[in-house]
This record gives sequence, structure tokens and C-alpha cells, in this order.
Amino acid sequence: MRHLAVRLARGAVPLVRTASTAAALKVGDALRSHGPRRRFTEADVAAYAAVSGDRNPVHLDDAFARGEAGFLRGRVVHGMLVASLFPALIASHFPGAVYARQSLRFAAPVHVGDEVVAEVQALQIKATGARHIVKFATKCFTDAGDGETLAIDGEAMAFLPTLQVSPEDD
Repeated sequence: MRHLAVRLARGAVPLVRTASTAAALKVGDALRSHGPRRRFTEADVAAYAAVSGDRNPVHLDDAFARGEAGFLRGRVVHGMLVASLFPALIASHFPGAVYARQSLRFAAPVHVGDEVVAEVQALQIKATGARHIVKFATKCFTDAGDGETLAIDGEAMAFLPTLQVSPEDD
């Protein structure tokens, strides 16, 4: 394995490249975020608001979120911040993946502090020369102590330059 030397900002994740490794994938395969579930913090929400310019008070003002917006549990994490877990998950398995399209349906709010897990499932795989176009079902779930709840549902399309297509009859 070859590591790329990079000076990292505090809290940044190191970039690791592998020499010609291609993950296998077949229609129906699902990838789920590994490791601990992702918990979005107040700092994450504030940083996303600063970068995106989305300063909607449902994300930044607990009293507003509970009162005028009617979110009894308080502030809500930006939906697009939560959805950013999908391309991160795909690229972690397929280095060099290019995320080309995403449709989203926000089914339930993700509140600051909720545990979130992302899942993508291969729906279609099409070879186009050296690359593959893969259509994925995308889902995010929260676990606020009462079991998993679907928070985001959608579909994505990504170009994967590193892929070994597995037979569907395994």
C-alpha cells in the first residue's frame, strides 16, 4: 500500500491511496458506514452553516427550532450535511469515484447529537470502457434510542474507475 504524504489540518482525515486495488461489487450489494455511527455536533452544524451560507434558524437556534418550527427535540442538522455521508461512503470503498447525481427525500429530521448511519446499495452496474456507472439506492438512518428511523432516502449515480464486477449468481 502506498501512502500519499499530506500536511493535514487539525482533525482532517488522512488520504490513503492503494496501487491498483479494485473492490468487487454486484447488483444488490450494500455498503454501510463502518466504525462508530456518525454523530453530528453543534460545531459540525455551525461549520456547515459558515461554509454553505445556510443560516436557517432551524439549524442554529434551538428556541426557534422548538417553537416556531415545531421540532420538539430542537435544532436540526442540515439535510445536505447528512447526505454528504453518501459520497464519502462510496469513495471510501472505490477511490477515485466521481459522484454524478443524487436525488433525496428527507423522511425524518436528524437532530444535533443523533447517531446516524449511511447505507448505499448497488441497483444497476453498467461498464463504459475502463469505468463503471453504478446506480445506488441511498439511505440514512438515525438511532435516537428508539430504534433505527429512516431519515433520508434517495438514489445516486457514481462513476467508479476501480471496480471488479462480481457475478450476480454468487
